[in-house]
Amino acid sequence: MPRRWLFLSAASALVVVSLVIVLVQGDGSDPGSRDAGSVAGARASGASPTGSTPGSPSPSRTRTPTPSASPTAAESPGASVHAPSPTVSATRPAERSTRAVTASAPLAGRIKPGVTYRGVATFYDADGGGACMYDPGGDVLTGAMNSADYESARACGAFVRVDAGGGSVTVRITNECPGDCAPGQIDLSAEAFARLAAPSAGRVPISWTLVSPSDTGTVSVRYKTGSTRWWCGIQLIGHRNPLARLEVRTGGGWRALPRAGYNYFLAEDGGGCGGSIRVTDIYGERLTLDGIAVRPDTVQPTGVQFARH
Repeated sequence: MPRRWLFLSAASALVVVSLVIVLVQGDGSDPGSRDAGSVAGARASGASPTGSTPGSPSPSRTRTPTPSASPTAAESPGASVHAPSPTVSATRPAERSTRAVTASAPLAGRIKPGVTYRGVATFYDADGGGACMYDPGGDVLTGAMNSADYESARACGAFVRVDAGGGSVTVRITNECPGDCAPGQIDLSAEAFARLAAPSAGRVPISWTLVSPSDTGTVSVRYKTGSTRWWCGIQLIGHRNPLARLEVRTGGGWRALPRAGYNYFLAEDGGGCGGSIRVTDIYGERLTLDGIAVRPDTVQPTGVQFARH
């Protein structure tokens, strides 16, 4: 074969090899850009189906919060104006779940059983209502505790025996005597003061002690006006001994509620509203109350009571 044809054959083969190399390495795409496209596709696949921008929070369901039922003028400490008395709702009796009574009162606040306190008694035109937000009415033997011993409503519902030189009387604490009442002082209803001294005396020195009376009936529960499953206030009425704690059952167990100065235990976020309620007195006894529905401003009887001490 002539040398010229050998040269042309070799040149042709070289051209073919070059074309193959170009086609393999130069298919019009960049490997780096392909990898970037794959990463971008993976990120996009995680986008919210609602069309939110990747990386932004997905929309969640929200409810319009019920306005917090802040106390009105009638609910502030020392107030004596109340709404009409609620109706009594019949519910199945609650159950006493735990009796853990001790001889002492480990959960007591400033007012402790077995301790004698001294001060003075004055009187005012009481109707049984006041800062503790109990209903005015039939109970005329009541007292307003000085602010120190009122202790942000911890004294509400407590029974104290008041002694003076001229006699003695047992009263239930239903109100607070702020400002001019010194520690140890109780501002009594006019009827209670009359058991100790003549009204003309105005004020008399007294001693007083916490008592656990026998004739108290059973406890009742009331949900505050405006309560719903989103926000509620809970009050215990007619308890023989001072309360130390009120808890509600939630998904996470028992939750203690803070007590407002107007004597309602508040669940600001609604947790536990309408569920089981557990109340503990200063002696450590616990009562579990079931079947108490969220019925605002309605007294619901339970059929149970704390033990006498």
